Amino acid sequence: MRHRFHALCPYFAMFPESFAEYWIKRLTKPNETVLDPFSGRGTTALTALLCGRNAISSDVNDVAVCLTKAKTTPPSLGRLKARLSQLRGDFEPQTWSGLTREADEFFQHAYAPATLGQLLYLRETLKWKRSRVDNMISALALGSLHGESQSSTRYLSNQMPRTISTKPRYSVKFWKDRKLVAPERDAFRLLTEMAKFRYESPLPRGESTILHTDMRNLPRVIDPVTVKSIRCAVTSPPYLNVTSFEEDQWLRLWFLGGLTFPKKGIMSRDDRHGTADNYWSFIGDMWRSLGAVMAEDSHVVIRIGSRRISPDLLKRGLTGCGQFSGRKVKLVSSKVTEIKRRQTDAFRPGTKGCVVELDCHFRFAD
Repeated sequence: MRHRFHALCPYFAMFPESFAEYWIKRLTKPNETVLDPFSGRGTTALTALLCGRNAISSDVNDVAVCLTKAKTTPPSLGRLKARLSQLRGDFEPQTWSGLTREADEFFQHAYAPATLGQLLYLRETLKWKRSRVDNMISALALGSLHGESQSSTRYLSNQMPRTISTKPRYSVKFWKDRKLVAPERDAFRLLTEMAKFRYESPLPRGESTILHTDMRNLPRVIDPVTVKSIRCAVTSPPYLNVTSFEEDQWLRLWFLGGLTFPKKGIMSRDDRHGTADNYWSFIGDMWRSLGAVMAEDSHVVIRIGSRRISPDLLKRGLTGCGQFSGRKVKLVSSKVTEIKRRQTDAFRPGTKGCVVELDCHFRFAD
């Protein structure tokens, strides 16, 4: 059965666990370490642990770090339920009703008043960066924060996509035009139900290190002793001019303490490169870091895509940038895959997004 932590939170531009599992089992042995410098929703890290390996992950995105921590360093279900019970007991609805009425128009249309009060309280109270229990509760909340509420009771919001947060003005107009009203949801009850459901799968074992940092910092923060055990990297860097996590995940970022509106360029200078020159410079930086932290004769598997560049040019660019690793890099294999069910079709019908992805397997031929 598929491990239930994998689907903890829907995420835009993600690869399936089967992709990570195939390469991890093929290229590493038990107890070796797998690296993902762009952890996203933590698929590589969780899969590595489930395969009996250790994991190192990094990301600048708060949402990615929260999800990866929750999946790979989870608390016990008992501690989780106790904390949720404490939070419910300490919650005073009247204290938060005033802030609910003062919230921006988007939030008043996105959530029922009682639900919004609970979310404001949880946003203020949960210390997701310091507590494993609070981190898991935050991750569960991120997974239910928005979604197709008309067809599922697991989402807290008015009708929205589950993979991205639509912009406030667009969302409000959408709801008003269709006379959609936010559903009455008890966040505490929903989080408790989701916790029980996710914990039906056994907790992952193994050592997981999650670094809340830019991938360029990896050579400075990874212990040289650890480097010898990093046998494989399985990752997917941001695609050229496809998505901006700061804009597309703005509501989840808000819940983790961020701004009340979408913004870009605050958390990362690499969030959606628009020009090929800047993008390949970014990929070159990725190779520099990989070259500095990967063990001898190790492997790098990269999934990449673009709306503008052909798969052949992508492969040549990715391979050429390997020279910046400072090591001898050999392209072992590559494969182009057509994207048959694009996630953007669910909320932007007819848009021109990525239609193919390129998988490349490299080896450091030291």
